[in-house]
Amino acid sequence: MAGGIMAIAAGAAVWFMQANSASASDEAAKAALAAGIDSKQQAAIEAIVRNYILENPEIIPEAVEILQNRQKGAALDGIRAEIESPFAGNAYAGNPNGDVILVEYSDFACPYCKQTTADIDRIVKEDKNIKVVFRELPILSEASNDAALMALAAAKQGKYYQFHKTMFATGRPTPSTIESAAKEVGLDMAAARKFIKSPEARKELQNNIQIARKLQFTGTPAFVIGNQTEVGAVGYNGLKEMIAKARKSK
Repeated sequence: MAGGIMAIAAGAAVWFMQANSASASDEAAKAALAAGIDSKQQAAIEAIVRNYILENPEIIPEAVEILQNRQKGAALDGIRAEIESPFAGNAYAGNPNGDVILVEYSDFACPYCKQTTADIDRIVKEDKNIKVVFRELPILSEASNDAALMALAAAKQGKYYQFHKTMFATGRPTPSTIESAAKEVGLDMAAARKFIKSPEARKELQNNIQIARKLQFTGTPAFVIGNQTEVGAVGYNGLKEMIAKARKSK
């Protein structure tokens, strides 16, 4: 009977959040029938649950958050291998065989991404068992798109992380700052300019944008660590907490 009550409670909660839709009511009725609960008992249980929700409305956003996390987890399952594999095998920092993989989506024109570079660098130096995979998500300007393409060219030449840090340290992306950062880390500029025009480079950025939409990222930086996703400059302590949680869940 307890299981049947929980089923009705779940059905009632869904009914409340979906404005008493016909489909939600049908689901609740099916659950009641399967549990051997008659229509009067079902009505009584739904009334109790509805009253509880009205008196404790804070459970609604909690339920929505749980649902969103489940949806993100399901989305991650199908793309995890793809997003955790660094572009050209080189767009990463830290231990290539780390037990936890931190994936960061960033934009070179994003001040919060620039702020995060120090946090990531500190984590890589302190945690010898972390792998940080970088993915370009240039959504703020054409210049950030150009910088992202140059970062991919740097990855093709095995100098991604050097360029990543140097570009953020150089300043907001412009044609001059992008070229300055590329030359500072010793890129073959002829090869880099050829690569950034390639279908491979454009496809990588398009894929990153599509995945960011699927994961409901609304800005940068955005992170994937284990089954967790976060958007915004969560800071050193926030990243450490996410890493610890990912390790604990293994």
